[in-house]
Amino acid sequence: MDHQHTPHAARSERGVRTASRRRAGRVAVLAACTAALLPVAGATPAAADTSTQCKFPNKSYTGRPWALQRVLLDQLWQDTKGEGVRVAVIDTGVDIKNKQLKGAVAPSLGANFLPKKTKGKKGIATERGKADGTGDRVGHGTKVAGIIAARPADGTGFVGLAPGATIIPITQNDENGSGNVKSLAWSIRHAVKKGADVINISQDTEEAIRHDSMLKYAIDRALSEDIVVVASAGNDGLGGKVKRTYPASYPGVLAVASSDRNNERAPFSQSGEFVDVAAPGVDMISTVPLGGHCADNGTSFSAPYVAGVAALLKAKHPGWTYKEITAQIEQTAERSIAGHDILVGWGVVDPVRAVSEDDHRIERPEPDEGVAKGELPTPAKLQTGETEQERNTRIGTYALVGGGTLVAVVGGGSLVYRDWRRKRSLR
Repeated sequence: MDHQHTPHAARSERGVRTASRRRAGRVAVLAACTAALLPVAGATPAAADTSTQCKFPNKSYTGRPWALQRVLLDQLWQDTKGEGVRVAVIDTGVDIKNKQLKGAVAPSLGANFLPKKTKGKKGIATERGKADGTGDRVGHGTKVAGIIAARPADGTGFVGLAPGATIIPITQNDENGSGNVKSLAWSIRHAVKKGADVINISQDTEEAIRHDSMLKYAIDRALSEDIVVVASAGNDGLGGKVKRTYPASYPGVLAVASSDRNNERAPFSQSGEFVDVAAPGVDMISTVPLGGHCADNGTSFSAPYVAGVAALLKAKHPGWTYKEITAQIEQTAERSIAGHDILVGWGVVDPVRAVSEDDHRIERPEPDEGVAKGELPTPAKLQTGETEQERNTRIGTYALVGGGTLVAVVGGGSLVYRDWRRKRSLR
């Protein structure tokens, strides 16, 4: 989850440790809109709009956010808007009082895996929220869901990338960092049980998790059902720090880093060989509880951007496997180099290319494709003899010189004849 913006300084989305760092397996919450969360040491703010504080409700964003301006929405939605696809948002819950999410969320499919009562930093017990996952005191899950499936509304240019998809709201964390590996695994199992086609996990832990852990088992179960699992890569990447985060590092999970307006890695975005793709993650506009919009930063908001694209592909190609959908997103991403790198993976996601350049299935991206290549100059033709132009020039020169010589001879002869006649007449 992501830290709330303040009027004086914006704080980037950061990985946070739960209340007790000694308990292995505690899930780090990526940037929540509250000062109660503990930031990872060494993280620094990312560029963001600090003109207003994010509060609930908030003012509506009237324009079209930059991350959507670069997308031709009519072309993106030419075949589908994600109808019939279910996307599980495992987060802090999804508030349905925001008018753009009311018709996008299915409370009957939701769940809440937090303890019935949790204690904050001051030891005050708080209720866990609605059992169906439709309450969100933090605002993080509501932002994530909006990027995926917010419905169009008058007065704003913001809309989800898959505004026909259905959100399964699952509350697994809160402002106190009450979520853990067990509750995350339960949430994934619930998503599978409720028929999710895509699962978005915008949180992570840096704790070493055994490959036979219940979290790994839950991920593998989802993948075995051909569910696309999308996870944020993390936000402790400032200074080039490279390390694995989970569940993003698990094989089969689509790990998403953040890119900026220039399609370069955002300074805070986690790097590593596990990174698969990048997506916009700076100044991301989205829905907030009770109504309105707010800007925030972090890989937490890059992941749902990719999850929205996955939902469109799943709707258009219901028979495709999770490997094929993942490879399609990677293959059509915008790259600056051939192949994969540790900063943005296979490149920055291009939603329109992903859903339009889909004439055949692939299970892995091609390293040499996707890079814009300039045309090589045409090599000069090797000429061993006289060129046609040179021959024409030579003939022209001969004609000119010959003509001049003939004129000179004729002119000279005329003068000689004239002088001879003159001399004869004088005799």
